[in-house]
Order: sequence, then structure tokens, then C-alpha cells
Amino acid sequence: VSPDDQNGTELLLELNSNPVAQAYQKGIFEQGISATSFGVEDVHAEYEKLKAQGVKFTMEPTKVIGQVTIAVFDDTCGNLIQIQTMQK
Repeated sequence: VSPDDQNGTELLLELNSNPVAQAYQKGIFEQGISATSFGVEDVHAEYEKLKAQGVKFTMEPTKVIGQVTIAVFDDTCGNLIQIQTMQK
């Protein structure tokens, strides 16, 4: 849970001791596939905020389909995480 929003989204990461789960995680990471995606109000603002905190992005904010903009970062635990915004 974010210290800024104690009633916000809680994210629980399970231990990765299952060999099948390890192979899956490694495979999607190597192919550049995000393990999960989070919607944010402004991808560009979140990108700048996270980058300033040392987060390493594998994709800068990029408009992909219609009004959707995404960015992808490495969570340092073997996963790629996508953030996205749909412009109105």
C-alpha cells in the first residue's frame, strides 16, 4: 500500500519458488511482455516522477493505439510493469 494512500491499491507479490512460474516469468520478461499494467491519470507525469526516483524504463511514454499512451519499467524483481493513460 502506498504511504500516500493507505486506503489505495494493495499489491502482494507471492514468492516465486515454483519452477513453472519461474520459467513463465523469465520467458515473458525476455520477450518484453509486461507482467501487469496499471492505469494512471498522466503517463508522462508518472514517468518523470518515477524516473527521478531511479526507476529504469524499458519504454518511454509512447502513443500506441488511438489515444492510449504507455510506458514500461523494470520492477527489479524480474518483471516488466506497464503504466497507461487513455487521453480523452
